[in-house]
Amino acid sequence: MAKTKKKDKAGKKAKIRCHLCSGLCCRYFALPIETPEDADDYDDIRWYLSHTQTQVFVEDGDWYLNVLNPCIYLGPDNRCLNYEKRPKICRTYKTDDCELTSGDYGYELHFTSDKQMEEYMKIKFGPKVFERYDAKKRTKAKPRSKRKTR
Repeated sequence: MAKTKKKDKAGKKAKIRCHLCSGLCCRYFALPIETPEDADDYDDIRWYLSHTQTQVFVEDGDWYLNVLNPCIYLGPDNRCLNYEKRPKICRTYKTDDCELTSGDYGYELHFTSDKQMEEYMKIKFGPKVFERYDAKKRTKAKPRSKRKTR
């Protein structure tokens, strides 16, 4: 029999359905990042997205780096192999809004690739946003020519 929580928002008993899940909450971790303020900040986020298995999302105005990397203790049956010694974040996790039961995340923004961020930056800062990086390259001093030796 499934374990039950005390009561859900409607006052009904809500079931914990971890046994029905494929360990969705154990297949990633999300870390808060600073809210970007200028094109350089957004370009840093574009760099995050240039790495495999990363995403960036905005939820309730807060920005997060989402790393899609499963927990080393997630067993083949999608149960925790370290249950008795699992970290505090796992012990205190509430299933009220878990991936299995809550459906759509409702992110304000969700980027899954550097190309998506590039397009967003063009919309936010104008189509020439990346020209300034090209201009920086052109303004660097030219390399000195080698002196002839006698």
